[in-house]
Amino acid sequence: MRSSAWFVASCALILCNLHLIDGTKGQRQCSEMFSVSLWQTDYYYEYTECDSTGSRWRVAIPQSPGACVGLPAPVRGTECTFSCEAGEFLEMSAQECTQCAAGSYSLGSGVRFDQWDSMPAGFSSLATSLENSPRRDDTLTCNSSSWVPQGNYLESNRDECTVSLIYAVHLKKQGSVSFEYQYPDNNLLFEFFELPTPQSVSHVSREHSAESQAPLNVNPVLGTPSLATVPVPALCVTPPLTMQTQVIYKWIEPKICLEGVTGAETLPPSGEREPCPPCNPGFYNNDTATCSPCPPGSYSDGMKPCNPCPAGTEPTLGYEYKWWNVLPANMKTSCFNVGNSKCDSMNGWEVAGDHIQSGAGSSDNDYLILNIHVPGFKLPTSMSSHSGTEFGRITFVFETLCIADCELYFMMDVNRKSTTVVESWERTKTRQSYTHVMTKNASVSYTWAFQRTNQPSDVRRYGNDVARIYSISVSNAVDGVSSECRACARSAQLSSSTCVPCPPGHYIDPRTSQCTECPHNTHLVSHATPGPDACRPCGPASKSDKDHSLCYSDCHFTHTEGNVTLTFDFSLLGSVGLLMNGPSFTSKGTKYFHQFNISLCGGQGQLAVCTDNVTDLSITDSQRGKGEGASTVKTFICQSTIIPASGRGFHTALSSQSINLADTFLGATIENSLDGIRARTELYPKTSKKVPDVNFYYRSLEATPSCESGRSAVVTLRCNPEKSTKGELSVPSQCPAGTCDGCTFHFLWESSGACPTCTEGDYHRIEGACKGGHQDLLYVWNEPKLCMGGVTLPEKKTLPCEGMEFWVQLGAGLGAFSAVLLVSLTCYFWKKNKRLEYKYSRLVMSANKECEMPGADSCAVMEGENEGDMEDEVVYTKPSLLGKLKAIASKGNGENYENMQLNSSHSKALVWS
Repeated sequence: MRSSAWFVASCALILCNLHLIDGTKGQRQCSEMFSVSLWQTDYYYEYTECDSTGSRWRVAIPQSPGACVGLPAPVRGTECTFSCEAGEFLEMSAQECTQCAAGSYSLGSGVRFDQWDSMPAGFSSLATSLENSPRRDDTLTCNSSSWVPQGNYLESNRDECTVSLIYAVHLKKQGSVSFEYQYPDNNLLFEFFELPTPQSVSHVSREHSAESQAPLNVNPVLGTPSLATVPVPALCVTPPLTMQTQVIYKWIEPKICLEGVTGAETLPPSGEREPCPPCNPGFYNNDTATCSPCPPGSYSDGMKPCNPCPAGTEPTLGYEYKWWNVLPANMKTSCFNVGNSKCDSMNGWEVAGDHIQSGAGSSDNDYLILNIHVPGFKLPTSMSSHSGTEFGRITFVFETLCIADCELYFMMDVNRKSTTVVESWERTKTRQSYTHVMTKNASVSYTWAFQRTNQPSDVRRYGNDVARIYSISVSNAVDGVSSECRACARSAQLSSSTCVPCPPGHYIDPRTSQCTECPHNTHLVSHATPGPDACRPCGPASKSDKDHSLCYSDCHFTHTEGNVTLTFDFSLLGSVGLLMNGPSFTSKGTKYFHQFNISLCGGQGQLAVCTDNVTDLSITDSQRGKGEGASTVKTFICQSTIIPASGRGFHTALSSQSINLADTFLGATIENSLDGIRARTELYPKTSKKVPDVNFYYRSLEATPSCESGRSAVVTLRCNPEKSTKGELSVPSQCPAGTCDGCTFHFLWESSGACPTCTEGDYHRIEGACKGGHQDLLYVWNEPKLCMGGVTLPEKKTLPCEGMEFWVQLGAGLGAFSAVLLVSLTCYFWKKNKRLEYKYSRLVMSANKECEMPGADSCAVMEGENEGDMEDEVVYTKPSLLGKLKAIASKGNGENYENMQLNSSHSKALVWS
């Protein structure tokens, strides 16, 4: 048994030896080949350490152990003090100095450090406390201070510790050292020392002053014949060439086609080499094929090295991807199909230089997915205390080219709760830009999904349909990079350059770099250039809140026309109005409504809230009540799609697809247009013109595919005394969805609360009859009553008065007395006229009887005599008052006569008495 085991072991040993011999025979001899610019060998040479006599050996070391046999034997090397001059290199095969080829350079026995991705060998940092404090905690604090490699430069510490940068080298002969540095700080002490060595002793101390503290950029070129005790052979290095790229075509994996058959397509030839495009803003190229992000506090436009932000400025964080050589680190792509898993391992999108485009996929109904994750948002320091509604925004430029019913979806997932569709575009769309505003600070993932068609098919028909995204920009990303610096507010201390946050409602004065409060009734625009222009005035009949974050209406409006002033108080309508129009029905018969929430008056605390309760299962009731749900929209006007509980058998109505229609209040006026928005009066014909309609104008800053300038809304308030104070909201009958063009929404709010405030001119007084010496005064409203609130009707008044009976009696008495007096006078003068007539008759008769009187006194008129001259005058003398009294007294004696005088021009008057 033992002999059998020994025999098997001996055979195995023999076979093993034979295998080793055959393997040795199969190995090739080590060789070295020389190319134009580089040594391409199976081995390389190195020197051993110098011995006590100053000599060393040259040995060959294989590039890959065991790859070849027959390495050159060790030979004695050059003396340890040997070195080549600048422009020469040590050719190790011959151990002789050789001139560098054209286009290359050499420092000779020196060494250059110009890449600072990590701390090179020989460098170290030594930190000490600034003050000689006996406490141990000072030393522990400075232990973390050091010089930090930053790619193109080496940056000093930023604390109060003193940190020395030390480079140790063993010089074999006298040399030189040179370096480039930069610092702009008055308080920074920078010294350079050469510590004593056996062959050179020197000390250089330099002290500089400048403006403010900044990173120290050091680019040293250290010249020395050797490192430690082993001299490094000089090599000629070709200067870095311009990075180039070319288009290369590959078969789609897995390859499921034949290329060697007749009529088969072949791969197109590769494109010509072209210079690589620059890095994306905020990144820099460190002479490699990749772009690295700029260090914190610095910026770059992608073509220049990163530079620190000047004093009084701060970097603007975010992403700006416009060059697509490689997929950014915070983006990923995938392919998804519900019906099959063929595309699960395929890339959904592919980079293509100046854009990124949808990939091929495995079928036409695949979802090609592109995702970018933003862990959170960080407002600039100067705005960190502002209570605005915008924390960041994402903007992308895209286009779709399709012959089928393709669709591009843009979705959002907040705090990894649920993914909701923000916007979608169908069929071919020309190159355009879309912006979405983030109104809360949360972790969010933005997703683009492209589907060529929703009809499954095993045959590819629409493989050429493509979606392209040219640029993606995300502002205020917490882990973003900076492409520029913006002005920030500096501390009031003159010696400080630290950025400080401005209080709410303050802008940065570029002249003083101090925070200045916005004027009264102005609001601060977050994305405006620092300066007074960042404060925009509020519109008509609006005012700003105390933080100057938005403009709103305080429910009061005044209109003056001629001498009439109308004052409106819309607070009776309530803070938020609700309108549900419809119903509408889906293609499957599901009933749904569009619900509008309108905030007419008030600021942040009285905004309208639309909540999507379909995706709010993880939100607590308290959060939902405060409007803090994942799909909550809080703005002036919002819209939700409501599915009633009876429509789908749910226990409660479902609210979904909440969108923002208006987040900015522009103002209120009776005019039919404001800031480019027109109120279409023909949609709501008026029946009365006594009270004008008041139009509230709103706008949304969020653009949509059909509304490049964002949506807008007009709420028309109309006085209608027949309505309640809360009133009734309605949409135009011509546009049952509230909008006729998809961009401008129109609402009519009829209410008695929309009538002007009542004044003294809106009522009149009615005087009652005087009864019992009292008269009532009543006040009533003018009809129709077109006012609300304001002054009230005065109370009924009762005033003393003289009744109508007294005046009637007085009038009757006076009338009777006047009648009696008139009758008496009439009788008196009638009787008197009779007597006078009687007396005159007697006088005439008497005159006729006395014809024998002298001719001169004759009553007859002779022929030829002038009747006018001969006319006698009868003069009646009116008795005086005294005569009348005598006449009355003499009536009793029977004497009744009057005096009558007859005047004649030819004779004396005859007077009877």
